[in-house]
Amino acid sequence: MKRLYRNLEDDTKKRIAQSLRGRSFSDSHKQAISDAMRQYWAKIPYRPSENNESNNQDHETSML
Repeated sequence: MKRLYRNLEDDTKKRIAQSLRGRSFSDSHKQAISDAMRQYWAKIPYRPSENNESNNQDHETSML
C-alpha cells in the first residue's frame, strides 16, 4: 500500500522503531539509506489538517 501522507500515529512510529532496533549498518549504507529516504519523503505531502481546510473555505467564500 502506498503512503498518502507523512503523518503517522504515535503507536505506528513506536512499532516501526521497535522493529528496526538492534540493526547495524556501515556508514556508506547509512548514507545511501538517508539519501533514498530524503528523495522519498520529498514526494509525500503532509496530511491537511481540519483547521487548514476550514480556514481555506472561509477565506475562499469571503472573497465572493
